[in-house]
Amino acid sequence: MKVTDPVCGMVIDESDAVASYTYKGKKYYFCAKSCHEKFLKDAESFVSKTDDLNKDSCEVCDIDTAPAAKALSKEIYTCPMHPEIKQKGPGSCPKCGMALEPLVPKLSAAKTEYTCPMHPEIVQDKPGSCPKCGMALEPKIVSASEEENPELINMTRRFKISAVLTIPVLIIAMGKLIPGISQVLASISPEVLKWSEFVLATPVVLWGGWPFFVLFWQSVKHWNLNMFTLIGSGVGVSYFYSVIALFLPDIFPAEFKNSAGEVGVYFEAASVIVTLVLLGQVMELRARSKTGAAIKALLGLAPKTARLIIGDKEKDIPIDEVKTGDLIRIRPGEKIPVDGVVVEGVSSVDESMLTGEAIPVEKTKGDKVIGATVNRTGTMIVKAEKVGADSMLSQIVQMVADAQRSRAPIQKLADIVAAHFVEVVLTVAVITFVVWAFFGPKPALVYAMINAVAVLIIACPCAFGLATPMSIMVATGKGASMGVLFKNAEAIEMLKKVDTLVMDKTGTLTEGKPKIAEIYATSGFSENDLLKYTASLEQASEHPLASAILKGAEERKVNTVKVDSFDALTGYGVVGKVAGHKVAVGNSKLLEKEGVSLDGLSQAERMKSAGQTVIYVSVDNVPAGLIGVADPIKKTTADAIKELRKDGLRIVMLTGDNKTTAKAVADKLAIDEVIADVLPDQKAGVIEKLKKEGKTVAMAGDGINDAPALAASDVGIAMGTGTDVAMESAGVTLVKGDLRGILRARRLSRATMRNIKQNLFWALAYNSLGVPVAAGVLYPFLGILLSPIFAAAAMSFSSVTVITNALRLRRVKI
Repeated sequence: MKVTDPVCGMVIDESDAVASYTYKGKKYYFCAKSCHEKFLKDAESFVSKTDDLNKDSCEVCDIDTAPAAKALSKEIYTCPMHPEIKQKGPGSCPKCGMALEPLVPKLSAAKTEYTCPMHPEIVQDKPGSCPKCGMALEPKIVSASEEENPELINMTRRFKISAVLTIPVLIIAMGKLIPGISQVLASISPEVLKWSEFVLATPVVLWGGWPFFVLFWQSVKHWNLNMFTLIGSGVGVSYFYSVIALFLPDIFPAEFKNSAGEVGVYFEAASVIVTLVLLGQVMELRARSKTGAAIKALLGLAPKTARLIIGDKEKDIPIDEVKTGDLIRIRPGEKIPVDGVVVEGVSSVDESMLTGEAIPVEKTKGDKVIGATVNRTGTMIVKAEKVGADSMLSQIVQMVADAQRSRAPIQKLADIVAAHFVEVVLTVAVITFVVWAFFGPKPALVYAMINAVAVLIIACPCAFGLATPMSIMVATGKGASMGVLFKNAEAIEMLKKVDTLVMDKTGTLTEGKPKIAEIYATSGFSENDLLKYTASLEQASEHPLASAILKGAEERKVNTVKVDSFDALTGYGVVGKVAGHKVAVGNSKLLEKEGVSLDGLSQAERMKSAGQTVIYVSVDNVPAGLIGVADPIKKTTADAIKELRKDGLRIVMLTGDNKTTAKAVADKLAIDEVIADVLPDQKAGVIEKLKKEGKTVAMAGDGINDAPALAASDVGIAMGTGTDVAMESAGVTLVKGDLRGILRARRLSRATMRNIKQNLFWALAYNSLGVPVAAGVLYPFLGILLSPIFAAAAMSFSSVTVITNALRLRRVKI
């Protein structure tokens, strides 16, 4: 097969290419010429220096590196704590030692990475346990076709076998209290019973509990003390004490012997503790798996095949084989396989799976469609624009997964407590042993050991550590199912505190699909001339008003002409040469900047008062006229603003549009304050000013010009119908771009923080009460002691209680 080198244009055989890369579904091949080597070298340099992979050229040699940079970036790894660290291939950060992560997240199911829900910096390529807390690792990206958790399978098998062996051990140890069984046991030699306990308990402790001993050793070795430090200590003391008592009873002093001169064994305690901890692990893993249900549901929306149009033929192909630019036929009732644009046909599309909006949306030629939504009535032909990891569904899945692993500020409190908790518990266990050994009843040392073990077992910091992450995981999944995407846990925590909501106008309050409402041409220019110059120049612009101009020119059958030069002046407009004439299109500030007189353009105020955005046009430094563009207010905006004000928010409109037009919109919506004529770099300044006044500010916007303000606010809220830059800068994305989503997000934020505080309270209360009882403080007054067996049951139950409480968030109405 003959291929063409994209740099030098040389035609070569595919087999002779010395390198290749794939970009947007298309494969590029390179020959052995020096230009190819320079290209790849500079592209790699480009990747290592910047995170902006959408630039058109390399900053070293000015050649087009975007495709190669995108491809090469998949091989570049960076530190999540020190993003300036970049290197080719995985490894550890030279600054903090944290495992490096891919610069571009990998969504492919070919390789699954596992991470800890409590310590997201822990990443490895296979299942296992977290070296910090011992918790079972989970897949970073949940697969729709995911098999049952291997850790859950392993723990379930260990639990079942351990339970079968533990039951007879428990019967032997406690049978004396059970009528009928006590007579049978009395006929058997005590030595035989002890050896039977040993034989049955040993596989439970050494095989069933082996993962806990491994984690115990890791925690001590790396001095990351955790729940397994306590479990390993408690089980180890109980079992190995019993083994020594069985094999070498004579080495024990009299203080360890009962009235019959025997040294007691506690195989039942060790085996029951292991079995109950295994049960707790199984219950916890099953409960935790439910927190990924939202991601699984999202992934399950994706169709498996697409109907590809090739000339006059059609065939069904796997979704992974669809490439950018392919034409896909969508028949009634089918799911749309990719993000794209309708090129033929009319239909209504159900987008409720991603947006939460039940009303189908009409789609005609030129409209965008989202992959995984359902085509209801007509047949459409869609041109694929975003496939695979670039699709909205994949990005939503990645965003939800990242948010579930993020840490809320309130987590710092739990971290501080957990960091010293195990050390305190170990100290309490030692004190318990000493107090009982010196002041307890006979056999004092046995009481000392049993109560110290109970303290070690019941004091599980796992419930404390799970309190925040589990609630965050459930909340982000719940939000995603309602069209509200949280980028991180901090956004969830901060949103409930917001008292001032700042909103952009175009695309946020309005539909963002403006139309030409009026054209006013000055003397010497016709309306068509004015529209031709403006539309020709706006062809290269990404501003929302540019599309309105182009669509208006198309409707009026005004042909555009070639543009020789083009320059976009952020906050002003665009200038360039059209058919040899210097043309400026933008606001009044642009014409003033260009030295153009505004005389003769008095019609602008009338148009503005009517709610139109006025575009000023000059040709060869002569005012040519005005184009009035109206952007309809979204149908849901008025109700949303009303409800947001009821929710206690002060609403501020922050727009680059002129004051007259902005006030016309604000008056219709009863907005509290209008700040207009603001340049993009000034928007962030307005946000900072409000924050200095003591306000907690959320900013809602959809455009590139809103990105600085979104980043500067306490919580940035991006419209999902806007630009990728805006969504990257925001902490919350509303998939549908409906402001009512802010109300949903606020309700979910309140419910989540309430849930987290409940979890933290119960975890703290549990340990505050459980540890003293296990230490025996009630014994002098009530004669109550807590058996290590019951301590193990309570410890397992506490973690499951926290997770179950977090799962209640799935039923919260938002």
